[in-house]
Amino acid sequence: MKNSPIPRRTFLHITGCTAATTALRSTAWGAPPRRLRKAIMYSTIGVKGSVLEKFRAMQAAGFEGVEPMGAMNRDEVLAAFKATGLQAASVCCHTHWVKPLSAPDEATRSVGLAGLVQSVQDAHAYGATSVLLVPGVARNGVSYEQCFERSVAEIKKVIPLAQELGVKIAIENVGNDFIRTPEQAVAYLAAFNSPAVGWHFDIGNAGRVGPAERWIQVLGQQIVRLHIKDFSAKPPDPAAKATPRVKLLDGDTNWPAVMRALDHAGYQGWAISEQPGEQAADVATARDLAQRMDRIFAS
Repeated sequence: MKNSPIPRRTFLHITGCTAATTALRSTAWGAPPRRLRKAIMYSTIGVKGSVLEKFRAMQAAGFEGVEPMGAMNRDEVLAAFKATGLQAASVCCHTHWVKPLSAPDEATRSVGLAGLVQSVQDAHAYGATSVLLVPGVARNGVSYEQCFERSVAEIKKVIPLAQELGVKIAIENVGNDFIRTPEQAVAYLAAFNSPAVGWHFDIGNAGRVGPAERWIQVLGQQIVRLHIKDFSAKPPDPAAKATPRVKLLDGDTNWPAVMRALDHAGYQGWAISEQPGEQAADVATARDLAQRMDRIFAS
């Protein structure tokens, strides 16, 4: 049977309802219309090839930006941004796991500090306004209190540079046995008392230790960037070497609640995918990832 055109009255009704829904969302809690921009973390791009080839694939998939790693070849990255029109959503510090700022020895902390400085300078060069930082690791003989004190002391050394370059240091919640509640996150940020330090909120990581939407409610406008990641609440298979991360929308994140919380917090700007590389192994899989993000943002 041939498709029949939608009657004009029905079309106007549908479009009117869509506009009304958008208006309701924009006025809920006095929040502006939702404006989230899709980006992807460079280290999760599974496409093989040069920086430019990876960027071109992500552009073709529908992404607007990329989050490079610190200490990449700056000229190569800048050329890829220029050639594709993609933008730098953030820069991820490249030393924070291997040379944490919480390390007991000063030599390790010095390398981590230099990595943070490099990442801030890279962000400025790319036009990004934030650097993702894992502040420390509270295990292997490092207590929570030691992680807190050492990392705060080191990060404070970089605040003047960050302020000068207009780049925020954005702390991420990760599986580092440190900062497992939003209240702890707020207390950590309070130790800096500086607008140059904010939060890079990872939705999937937060979901593992409590509803992500509650973290957003508590952190509010201190969130400066988002990592879009899902998680599964199912117990891991003890026989498996690693637990695969589910695709966006196939996990247990309450995305409508997360989006409402972001609206209430007034968050606008970059939302950066950090799903596994096989979910961006080529243009087709990356496009599926980008489209899943679109559905989440519209929820």
